[in-house]
Amino acid sequence: MRILGISAYYHDSAAALVVDGDIVAAAQEERFSRKKHDARFPKSAIAYCLKQAGIRLPEVDQIVFYDKPLVKFERLLETYLAYAPKGLGSFIAAMPVWLKEKLYLKTLLKKELATLGDCKRAQLPQLLFTEHHQAHAASAFFPSPFERAAVLCLDGVGEWATTSVWLGEGHQLTPQWEIDFPHSLGLLYSAFTYYTGFKVNSGEYKLMGLAPYGEPKYVDHILNHLLDLKEDGTFRLNMDYFNYTTGLTMTTPKFHQLFGSPPRESEGKLTQREMDLACSIQHVTEEVVLRLARTVKKELDTDYLCLAGGVALNCVANGRILRETGFRDIWVQPAAGDAGGAVGAALAIWHQYNGKPRFPQDGDAMRGSYLGPSFGEVEIRDYLQSVNAPYQHLEDDKLMPHLAEILEQEHVVGWFSGRMEFGPRALGGRSIIGDPRSPKMQSVMNLKIKYRESFRPFAPSVLAEQVSNYFEIDRSSPYMLLVAPIKDELRISMTQQQEELFGIDKLNVKRSHIPAVTHVDYSARIQTVHQQTNPRYYELLRHFQAKTGCAVLVNTSFNVRGEPIVCTPEDAYRCFMRTEMDYLVLENFILVKSDQPQIHKDESWKTEFELD
Repeated sequence: MRILGISAYYHDSAAALVVDGDIVAAAQEERFSRKKHDARFPKSAIAYCLKQAGIRLPEVDQIVFYDKPLVKFERLLETYLAYAPKGLGSFIAAMPVWLKEKLYLKTLLKKELATLGDCKRAQLPQLLFTEHHQAHAASAFFPSPFERAAVLCLDGVGEWATTSVWLGEGHQLTPQWEIDFPHSLGLLYSAFTYYTGFKVNSGEYKLMGLAPYGEPKYVDHILNHLLDLKEDGTFRLNMDYFNYTTGLTMTTPKFHQLFGSPPRESEGKLTQREMDLACSIQHVTEEVVLRLARTVKKELDTDYLCLAGGVALNCVANGRILRETGFRDIWVQPAAGDAGGAVGAALAIWHQYNGKPRFPQDGDAMRGSYLGPSFGEVEIRDYLQSVNAPYQHLEDDKLMPHLAEILEQEHVVGWFSGRMEFGPRALGGRSIIGDPRSPKMQSVMNLKIKYRESFRPFAPSVLAEQVSNYFEIDRSSPYMLLVAPIKDELRISMTQQQEELFGIDKLNVKRSHIPAVTHVDYSARIQTVHQQTNPRYYELLRHFQAKTGCAVLVNTSFNVRGEPIVCTPEDAYRCFMRTEMDYLVLENFILVKSDQPQIHKDESWKTEFELD
């Protein structure tokens, strides 16, 4: 049985194909359209999934959407009525798209699916809908390696739920309880994202990355004025401080008065105040999540926890859950945000609607999250020749030691290998890599490759069996969703003068023998690399270790600021030529920047991204 899952029309639209319970393909639309966080109908992602399985749309048995639009519309109407007459402007702005499209989503979906060209509307497969948090919960539990687990979903909002708890057993998910809109941990974090001058639904990573440079000076402000937090982790927000129920912004003048100024202008100067705000909301978020996790463990008496929803991408909080709440293990859906809803919706229909049994796998069922397209040698060679790009073709036995030597020399390499990752993290399929021992690597990658803020941290890729030699963690972290401390023996003691530094000045202090992946609080966001799921990336790490004695590489996503991660060889070459990357590897083709034809560079695109 073939089930096509779709998430769309809010942000990060995606498609996923499940065949007889196996996740065969999944991809975000943004990777094909090149529009970051593309929310449109995922036509290209669907076409890819069908092509990967070698089928046409009429051969799909069921199509499922990850949301129930009528229930969401009910929430919007009730919210506007509850806060009337405030919010009239927002109501007028929102209604046309609802009355024209979203309210008739079933019709709209059938119309869009029919444009794929394989069948008329009357011949379309059965169309089904799951609830938003049901899709999140299914994406968290069903691919996990656990037979029985608690499931915690935390995001901005679905139909009504913002926080939900489920019990997963076998092939069933049973809802336990939820916290409803407008009380939302995800929207609280997004309010601070907005207030500190970053984009909601994309800048939350920046806020998390900024937090270690600050002090938790505003925690009491948050807990005394914004958030009524109970001992069990449940909470209510004081809506006097938030504008998202009635307006087109996140915060109100009362919020601005509490923290002493209006929101920071986008791309305005980052000050210590923003760092302290980031640290404070991160501290509060972790406390809420930890209390909720402890409550869930006590109530459901489980050894295992699964997480999904946008808040589950907060890898600092995830690391603390693992260390501090008593769960034997946790598993986080690598595409924890809305994109992952496509996978969850399809799995929910397979297991719950169709009643099919589930057989947990060692590791998990996400195939390392390498669920996107791959490209063969003929395609790559044809493209490189079409743009007159000089290259060398090397088999792996020569390529890997050559790359190890290149990386040892502190060169930055674009790495394009195998299937593209599903989810927001680059995991060694579409990555930019470098030597973690280099003290200049973080600033070089941020300023000359990624064109982004200098404080943004980079993650280490480490051979799975050696992770405990570098980090305080005793298990795998294949999806870069756990933060753990650097081992004491790798740390470098700071002088008294260095200890007294604060804010962004902390960035320039070398803190460990792998400084490029060591954050200012001596932590790192870890990706363990496994031979079973990514043998080529594993081999590269193994050769780098043989060359240098270090089993770690810097790994960041293959894109520049404002662009999605690259998908095709053409995307990769374009990114390579627009940045100061030194080498590009497309499967077994290696390109040297200095050998490439001197082309005119239009730098206007860079300014556009800097204003993003």
